[in-house]
Amino acid sequence: MRLHVLTGMIKRRLLVNFRADPEVVGRLLPEPFRPKLQGGFAIVGICLIRLEHERPSGVPDVLGITSENAAHRFAVEWTDEPCVARQGVYIVRRHTDSAINQLAGGRVFGIEHDLAHFTVMDSHGHIDFDMQSKDGEFVVKVRGDESDRFTDDSCFKSLEEVSTFFEGGSIGYSPSQRGNQLSGIDLWMPDWKVGAFEASEARSSYFDDPVRFPAGSIEYDHTLIMRDLRHEWRSTEGLEMAQRHVPA
Repeated sequence: MRLHVLTGMIKRRLLVNFRADPEVVGRLLPEPFRPKLQGGFAIVGICLIRLEHERPSGVPDVLGITSENAAHRFAVEWTDEPCVARQGVYIVRRHTDSAINQLAGGRVFGIEHDLAHFTVMDSHGHIDFDMQSKDGEFVVKVRGDESDRFTDDSCFKSLEEVSTFFEGGSIGYSPSQRGNQLSGIDLWMPDWKVGAFEASEARSSYFDDPVRFPAGSIEYDHTLIMRDLRHEWRSTEGLEMAQRHVPA
């Protein structure tokens, strides 16, 4: 049986974002995607999300599961066959600490996860976040505090501008085990709201890799935080992936 809607609570969501050279990012994207630009930069990053009461639509929340999750992603645009411009994110890899998520992904629900170990301290607005994938290839470290002020060093002019940028890209596509197919999922949040987060450390082994991102081609931009938002994950039709993709 395949599920098409999951619902629950986003207890905490960090969007850790970097600005990068569009030509470098373009070489990492499969067709039909192209980088979505902001101020001449491609925007890439990590979504670090704690989900609570996650369950199929219609199931009581007490039967839902809690998990820590991470997704390395690229903000993208593409054009559908009817020549309609679309926007969303291309997700290189998803990680979770939930064996249920890992086993169900791609079988019961249309997105696949790899297992990882998470260590998270979240108290009084301060967050220490560490993740290491089971295969050791993906390591994430984020430290910092919630803030009432958006950074002056971003390629975005304001918190409102960056909020609009990401709210419009709710659809995410990621590689699947079905050859050249990309699995799609749409994140629906009726009460979208982001806050500023001042990171003292924000690192990912994927984005630090000089083979993927040569020196000077990527730089930390900002981090956003979201809390206590009800949501739904809605599966959507997949896309066919061309062969331009560079393996993760």
